[in-house]
Amino acid sequence: MASGGAVGERSSSPHRRLPDFLQSVNLKYVKLGYHYLITHLLTLLLLPLIAVVLLEAIQTDPDDVRQLWLHLQYNLVSVVSLSALLVFATTVYLLTRPRSVYLVDFSCYVPPPELKAPFREFMAHSKVCGFDDSALEFQRKILERSGLGEETYVPVAMHSIPPQPSMANARAEAEQVMFGALDNLFTSTGVNPKDIGILVVNCSLFNPTPSLSAMIINKYKLRGNIKSYNLGGMGCSAGVISVDLARELLQVHRATYAVVVSTENITQNWYFGNRKAMLIPNCLFRVGGAAVLLSNRASDKRRAKYELVHTVCTHRGADDRAFRCVFQEQDDTGKTGVSLSKDLMAIAGEALKINITTLGPLVLPISEQLLFFATLVLKKVFKLKIKPYIPDFKLAFEHFCIHAGGRAVIDELESNLQLEPIHVEASRMTLHRFGNTSSSSIWYELAYIEAKGRIRKGHRIWQIAFGSGFKCNSAVWKSLRNVKASVHNPWKDCIDRYPVVTVDQVLAGTN
Repeated sequence: MASGGAVGERSSSPHRRLPDFLQSVNLKYVKLGYHYLITHLLTLLLLPLIAVVLLEAIQTDPDDVRQLWLHLQYNLVSVVSLSALLVFATTVYLLTRPRSVYLVDFSCYVPPPELKAPFREFMAHSKVCGFDDSALEFQRKILERSGLGEETYVPVAMHSIPPQPSMANARAEAEQVMFGALDNLFTSTGVNPKDIGILVVNCSLFNPTPSLSAMIINKYKLRGNIKSYNLGGMGCSAGVISVDLARELLQVHRATYAVVVSTENITQNWYFGNRKAMLIPNCLFRVGGAAVLLSNRASDKRRAKYELVHTVCTHRGADDRAFRCVFQEQDDTGKTGVSLSKDLMAIAGEALKINITTLGPLVLPISEQLLFFATLVLKKVFKLKIKPYIPDFKLAFEHFCIHAGGRAVIDELESNLQLEPIHVEASRMTLHRFGNTSSSSIWYELAYIEAKGRIRKGHRIWQIAFGSGFKCNSAVWKSLRNVKASVHNPWKDCIDRYPVVTVDQVLAGTN
């Protein structure tokens, strides 16, 4: 600091002052240069070795090559044994290596316009549902700062006065969402439903008998030996869990398709009490769902959009605070709802830290890993008081699909991962247009990026979601081609209007 001041005192004229390199040199490019050097270090070191080998090969006497060939001819047993060993090793590798899992296509459900719930209509409806003045004011403030727009959707039962949260209406909502997404998926891919060998459905709060997966099997007359799974109570991160389960099954069952359906059901899970911690889901959760077609067939690679690279699942259920931070229960008056703890963001941060610590070595370039390790050594071994190095995940991924759980979740990840506004644009706009659609939100976000035409061949996408339990789960995809928006893209009719400045951003700017 002192030397900087001294330079300033000696250089009174701005024309005689040395340039401020922190201002004139963009450190981002210095870091990218370092990243490139470390990533290709092995190649750069091997180049001289390859040059020496080639030079020696050129200078080798032809008589020496002839003598080597004669030697091999007289040692036929050794040659045959070596060849057999090589064939055996290659066969074992081909049979035991993980099968590639491809994402052929996916579809997100868009409800009909009559199910839209503008703020004014939402509040007017809440007034006739028996909420007290304090609860109504709380909901108004939450909506105002939620990041949701005026075009999100609530189910038919919630548009009725009074609401009709019956089992029949809940089933109708589930059928409308799941079948709507699946119809579009089968149309866009041309896959015969009877070719589906694996079905995984996740819905946290609605688990009827027969199950949601059975409803799909009945609707599309899927084959009798299908591997069917129905996941319940696993929260907003269950979409990644379903993909992970499908991936594991595709490692076992050869040449087959897997369908993953992610949704949530609102009809029977609206809270009609006045406890504020249980009113927040009413304000954030909206109708939505997605269907995803996965394949392990090598022939599908040509038409697939993405290849699944990694899934990392973190579960904090052994910790009591984490276990209870998102908890379905009854309030003092016996009304059922989902309570959100004040510790939610702190617990989510802890789960995120564990998840990215596991994911980092799998995806980060060696340059970032070296910087992180060096900082850790200086801090732990040499006891230096330095800030921990936060790896730059922008070097590992081109696109981020952060679960649109709420404005605070997106803000925290943008800050903690040092992301740029464009990296969280898909999450913010999904929250604005569709609200929190639970486990399917990461697919609306990926659809947004596709609709913007931003995905190129080789791009890497990080989907990350949080859920009750408490869980933080990640899925990493690699684009196999330049991806264009499909005919059934949920943003096709409104993408030109986005991105928009949301109400909560305006309010944040005025405070």
